[in-house]
Amino acid sequence: MNYADLAFLTIPEIILTAAALLIIIIDLKLRRRFPLRNRMFFGAALTSAACIAAIVWAGIHKEPGDFFGGMFIIDGLTGIVKPLILVMTIFTAWISIESQFTDHVGEFFALLLFATVGMLFLVSTEHLLLIFISLELLSLCLYVLTAFNKQNHRSAEAALKYFLIGSASAAFMLFGLSLLYGISGEITLSKIAAHMPAKLDPLVVLAVILVTFGFAFKVAAVPFHLWAPDAYEGAPAPSAALIASGSKLASFVILAKVAMIGFKGAEGSALWKPGWVMVLALIAALSIVIGNLAAIAQVSVRRLLAYSAIAQAGYMLVGLAANSPQGMASLIYYAITYALTALGAFGIVALVQGGATEERFSSFAGLARRAPILSACLMVFLLSLAGIPPLAGFFGKVYLFSSALNGWSNLGLLWLVILAIAMSAVSLYYYLIVLKQVYVLEAPADSPRLQIAFLPVAAIIILALAVTLLGCFPELLINGLLASIQKRGSL
Repeated sequence: MNYADLAFLTIPEIILTAAALLIIIIDLKLRRRFPLRNRMFFGAALTSAACIAAIVWAGIHKEPGDFFGGMFIIDGLTGIVKPLILVMTIFTAWISIESQFTDHVGEFFALLLFATVGMLFLVSTEHLLLIFISLELLSLCLYVLTAFNKQNHRSAEAALKYFLIGSASAAFMLFGLSLLYGISGEITLSKIAAHMPAKLDPLVVLAVILVTFGFAFKVAAVPFHLWAPDAYEGAPAPSAALIASGSKLASFVILAKVAMIGFKGAEGSALWKPGWVMVLALIAALSIVIGNLAAIAQVSVRRLLAYSAIAQAGYMLVGLAANSPQGMASLIYYAITYALTALGAFGIVALVQGGATEERFSSFAGLARRAPILSACLMVFLLSLAGIPPLAGFFGKVYLFSSALNGWSNLGLLWLVILAIAMSAVSLYYYLIVLKQVYVLEAPADSPRLQIAFLPVAAIIILALAVTLLGCFPELLINGLLASIQKRGSL
């Protein structure tokens, strides 16, 4: 194949890149002629059009294959995940229409699209160099998007913390990836696994730990979680929504590929034999416990969602530690449904918060009487995160925990499943605290009037319906994921 063939394969990413540049150019022309809301609407419309065009092109030209030695992969899994990432970008653009955190509209939507390009490349590759480059493209965009609210000093503080911890984790990951290359002499995941030494030596163990720690930062898992509460609280709501949704989905997909393909033969077990399963099980346990217990003490809905995200990352790692096609399918199903839930929750936070620089639980007091539709959607999102049937979060946890206990070889994960179930009960407590504010308490007399706009509310309603639909009919997604992974055969 030549570069023309590569360009043809990456036309969806080229469409997004061209749209990002076009948005910047047009917004520079419109900046002094139109009000901010009109410019935000135009940027969201062009972003949505570019994502829809990318989805249509990818749907038409989806012949599977392994191109350029694993650098670009098209298979059933990417055929499911990439359109969903693009859909999440569309919803992120929709919920940002009423935002007033910046006058640099073109730059905001351009960074949103560039981050999406990084996510698309990330889930489409099994090449070490492109994995690292895609992660850094995504991370750099997210650092800037976190700092985009110049009206709030916490935005800059959160972005700086995010950047510093991210730089350290990138160094860990790069060192681990270089060790993998040095050990195997290969740069694609499947070939690395084929050239791994039969016996785990200290360099292999070190490489596994370093790469896992690097990804732990990307998914906000303990001990690299400290950036998440500040980033979720200080970043503009659309930026926080992107960090919690598409970014987390893409990171978990590539983490699963690296672990199950690149580290094949170095699995070990959760209790008895060192390997990546043991490392992930320990990280999962710490994330579940610390995330849920810390969320109880929060007085800000954003910080509560941040610690909830840390706990949710722990639940997803339980499925990955199962080291099976069922476990990976459960992980991706849960990551997708969590991403939809997080998008909707941050969309509501953006509408409730309005132009305020901070929000507390009291901001949601009496919301059921001020905005009953938004309140119902928020109840759907929070109860799904808590794992209440028949919502998607319940079946996601059922699939994760059942895959972790599938077969005698996985009984070493029994302690982790018991811990996760117990902490899920704890999580229901702090979600109910928010719902008590919404449905039981009265709104303060000086509560600001909510500005309800059609497109953001429509996006939130669609997301709530999707979470409910995937809960009532989980086979719509889980069967396709499992069939794609089993067809791949190397997972």
